[in-house]
Amino acid sequence: MTRYLDLYWLFLIQRLKTLMEYRASFILGAASTISLQAASIAAVWVVMQKVPSLNGWSYNEVLMVYGFVTLTKSINHMFADNLWTIGRVYIRTGGFDRFLVRPIDPLFHLLADRFCQDGVGNFVVGIALVIKTSIDLGIEWTLPKALMLIVATISGGVIFIALNLITAVSSFWVIDSVPVTRLVFDNHLFAQYPLTIYPRAISVLLTWVIPYGFASFYPASYLLGREIGNLAWLSPFIAAFLMFIGYRFWQFGLRYYSGTGS
Repeated sequence: MTRYLDLYWLFLIQRLKTLMEYRASFILGAASTISLQAASIAAVWVVMQKVPSLNGWSYNEVLMVYGFVTLTKSINHMFADNLWTIGRVYIRTGGFDRFLVRPIDPLFHLLADRFCQDGVGNFVVGIALVIKTSIDLGIEWTLPKALMLIVATISGGVIFIALNLITAVSSFWVIDSVPVTRLVFDNHLFAQYPLTIYPRAISVLLTWVIPYGFASFYPASYLLGREIGNLAWLSPFIAAFLMFIGYRFWQFGLRYYSGTGS
């Protein structure tokens, strides 16, 4: 484990050196996601002006849910963005083969090969929303709540990464896995709002099948003191289970990978 942490640090330093050669591009990449999130938050504000309460959830409470999903999604965006492009960037061009001839885990190498600075903007927006809304709502920060923020951020990020990994494995057969990944990933848009506003089928889907709810709704509910929020403590176990499944899928795909032939 220590070896891989040291290796990742070296990969990250080299990536940051590359990015900082074009500092304006780095800053614009991070700032662009902040602008996009600002537009989305404005849309939520407009809706909540017309409907002040969504099934018992106020504007600030909805914004906290939105903040959590933005925060957790940023972990995936920063550290696992390569899963989106594994097919067309690595497999189709033959570049994936180099991961197979080096003395480190191919999945680790794929993830460490790129740090996406765009996710930094999402992280800033997410943490700012969670903190601001907690202040506006008068939430008293205790040790369990601070711990939940850390646990939910890491676990939610792993949930995003694991679900993307499970779907990205399809690139070993169909080359471009983006449509398959997006089919699952886009469900996180429902998790930007409280799950209680949806029909029960969607709530169950986003809790036990595609559990993005554990990256947003349940942690926010815990901070807000809602009883259902206690489910948020399951998030590390769900994240670990999904990552286990994702890695097993990955190993299965590797066994059938035959290269480009070039």
